[in-house]
Amino acid sequence: MEDIEVVVGRIGKPHGIRGDVTIDVRTDEPERRFAPGTTLRAQPPQGSHSPLRTLTVVRSKWHTNVLLATFAEIGDRSAAEAARGIVLHTTIAPDEAPEDPDEYYDHQLIGLAAEDLDGTHLGEVTGLQHGSAQDLLAIRTPDGRNTLVPFVAALVPEVDLAAGRVVIADRPGLVAPFPDEDEARQ
Repeated sequence: MEDIEVVVGRIGKPHGIRGDVTIDVRTDEPERRFAPGTTLRAQPPQGSHSPLRTLTVVRSKWHTNVLLATFAEIGDRSAAEAARGIVLHTTIAPDEAPEDPDEYYDHQLIGLAAEDLDGTHLGEVTGLQHGSAQDLLAIRTPDGRNTLVPFVAALVPEVDLAAGRVVIADRPGLVAPFPDEDEARQ
């Protein structure tokens, strides 16, 4: 399999006069993804005339809950202002796993079978929606409905990558329809 590209952040506003920028972090491993010497693919926002296509991390540090980064290609405040909005990407090997065993990359979850606590097939994981409060697993049911399940331990107590499944503590209306909805369809 080929390497997979993932978004790790977006450049925010400048910080100071030397070209430091704030980073809107989009990874659970910022220390790993913004380590000195790391080269990231830069995707300027639509309509931008930025020539930047790669950025090399010189240093990064946390400052009052905000990640600040210095890139070799951004030398002053003007360049930092021009880089605002650039989305930062990195590639990972398909077999790479997060350092925390209870965390997963999106590509590891997509395609897994969704089953209830009794092993009944509920559908297939088709994606993840990342939210500020929690992530949501997108499930396509066998009858073609799309549902969203909060990706929290109370509702998704087990992820078994080796077996190719996630277990969902289903509730009426979460994945399986309410009984009256099921009767109305028939």
